[in-house]
Amino acid sequence: MSQPNIQARIRSNPKFAELVGKRTRFAIILSLIVLVPYYGFMMVTAFNPALLAKPLGDGAIMTIGWPIGVVLIVGSWILTGIYIRRANGEFDALTEQVLRESAK
Repeated sequence: MSQPNIQARIRSNPKFAELVGKRTRFAIILSLIVLVPYYGFMMVTAFNPALLAKPLGDGAIMTIGWPIGVVLIVGSWILTGIYIRRANGEFDALTEQVLRESAK
């Protein structure tokens, strides 16, 4: 069985198109959920740093920027975990189906 023949069968499999579409949409959505707030934070830092320099409360040393930054970082880790969980479950199952069907 030649390699190009297997590749053609994989690409013509409708489950492969489903896999690519689902994975791409999911990756774009998660990327936007991470990047829009991150770049928003960077824009505020660059153009209005006084907004993030406000203390959390009267007499507080920590500014409002610190917890927001922590939420952005921890949120990106959580979203990475969500992607890994779905990739190891749904996406891997679809990949196995495509490979099994294409090997016939």
